[in-house]
Amino acid sequence: MTTSLTGIQERERAALVADLRGLAPEQWRGPTLCDGWDVEEVVAHLGAAATSTLWRWVRSMVGARFDTDLHNRRRLEAFRGATPEQTLDRFAAAGTIALPFANSPAGLGELVVHAEDVRRPLGLAHTPDPDGLLAVARFFASRDFAVNSRSLVRGLSLAADDATFRHGSGPEVRGPLLGLVMTMAGRRAPLADLSGDGVPELRRRLSG
Repeated sequence: MTTSLTGIQERERAALVADLRGLAPEQWRGPTLCDGWDVEEVVAHLGAAATSTLWRWVRSMVGARFDTDLHNRRRLEAFRGATPEQTLDRFAAAGTIALPFANSPAGLGELVVHAEDVRRPLGLAHTPDPDGLLAVARFFASRDFAVNSRSLVRGLSLAADDATFRHGSGPEVRGPLLGLVMTMAGRRAPLADLSGDGVPELRRRLSG
């Protein structure tokens, strides 16, 4: 599985680029599920992540005094182009996200989550690679990395109704695997796609 994650990420990046070609100017400035960022900013953030090494990431975090928001803002502003189209072209050529290392599900997870951050408000439907999405779901459920995904779902039972994914024990949260991944990444909007007696507790945690 890990050997193929880079290839999956390349295909997912190409699919997102294709979806964003030809957006109207106002769509580039539209909101996303990533609070406070418009579409171009999310794309620039992904491009910055794809062009960063672990050492560059650490140095940037130290320079921002471990203020993640400041770090992310500086990196995306350094990556973005003069126009949204130029930002998209740079992202298309940026390569895969290899943080914390190549073939980690973390890089694919970053891309899958932020791609859905953009697509959902734009009304663009996309089904991520099922093997890649399953790897991301297992990664998010088993550890806290860029987001506190494992902590968020501790004490809950997660069950996908469109994939062979089940994790944890306790009140159940059931729904499409992409919805489970997005909620583990801290997004509230996909709660509408989920059901089960664990959803109220998950909603409380996300609101808190």
